[in-house]
Amino acid sequence: MRALSWMAVLAAAIACTAPLALAEEPLPALAAGQRGVAVHAARVVTVDETDRVFEPGMVAAVDGRIVYVGAPAGVPEGYEQHRRDEAWAVPGMIDLHAHVLSGGFGDINDMVLSVGPELSTAAAIVPSNRGLRTACAAGVTTLFLIPGSGTSIGGFGVLYKTHTRSTFENAVFANPGGMKVAQTHNPERRGGDLGLTRAGLSWVLGNINDRARAATTAGAEDFALANLQKIHTGELPVLIHCAGSDGAAATVRMWRGTYQTRSVLSHGSLGGHRVAAYAARMGMPVNHGPRTQDYFVSRTGAVEPTAFHYWNSGLPNFSLNTDSPVIPQEELFLQGSMSARQGVPGSQALRALTAHPARAFGIDHRLGSLEVGKDADLVLWSGNPLDPRSRVELVLIDGELQYDRTVHGQWF
Repeated sequence: MRALSWMAVLAAAIACTAPLALAEEPLPALAAGQRGVAVHAARVVTVDETDRVFEPGMVAAVDGRIVYVGAPAGVPEGYEQHRRDEAWAVPGMIDLHAHVLSGGFGDINDMVLSVGPELSTAAAIVPSNRGLRTACAAGVTTLFLIPGSGTSIGGFGVLYKTHTRSTFENAVFANPGGMKVAQTHNPERRGGDLGLTRAGLSWVLGNINDRARAATTAGAEDFALANLQKIHTGELPVLIHCAGSDGAAATVRMWRGTYQTRSVLSHGSLGGHRVAAYAARMGMPVNHGPRTQDYFVSRTGAVEPTAFHYWNSGLPNFSLNTDSPVIPQEELFLQGSMSARQGVPGSQALRALTAHPARAFGIDHRLGSLEVGKDADLVLWSGNPLDPRSRVELVLIDGELQYDRTVHGQWF
């Protein structure tokens, strides 16, 4: 009964806005060579700014972009149609902290130098690998595939869609998609250099950031610093791995205070939630996980609902990650379920998996919600996407069918 009770709360929270009906408008007729698709569902949850919900609803796309979201309407000849009369249609989920580049632990973690802004994960990505296919079948349609955290700057990652059959070029959303930094803990080195202590790690990061800014001012060209310079000009975002209240505070102070970059605090575990109010005051988005609750730092042994603490602090943007394969990529939706169980409103937990990571990385003009003009990345669930009892029925990426449970079976 307890599980049923909190799931009922989730359903009510997501559907808190009364369903709206749009005036019925015909879809555009397809021109020669155009590809159209229309998806019919019992409930369409847009996750847009007004949280529109259509019961029943329809989403249609032409050549990979959404052209209609609303009440069921007539569909011209030539559109591929999918109907799930009991399903929920929601945007594809986005994970900003993923390491399933090759489908296992064969991803890059170069340990030679303490900073490597010239490195990239692009060369290590194996398209349609098992990890990416499983992610797709679990409703995760976009990943930020990043280097490991063995050094202070592991390099640059790629924003990549989880196509189940595609080339690297067709699946890439942005390359580079952003930079990966490890502020504390993992990169603490034993080689006798300045990376041994957290003060040393801060110096190493400050030094190379100052070099990049000086090169920009001087108009100098340096291959190793070229992408890092784009962080400081605001062209690219940076995701910073950190933990503990000291690490989280240092991250906010450096990347938002000193350098004023498009930065996102990632993890924030092991007591990092204690500086959530500081992050909120500085306007720092937080991409929390893989632990969305914590007992390691509790003085009483009680489990701290860290996801709730972050959301409740007033952060401008709160999202969730798996750090896959630390938490299996297919369990990203469970991060939302557990956050809602802690007290994060269901509508906000769903945003933390879709609209908020898109906004944090500045890709919300294309991803994160079901709106006209955006990429047709949508997932049909058998029920509430935050209910662990629900399963993914259908996945479309760029308007193309990638997974159909009735055809492909259960992949995870």
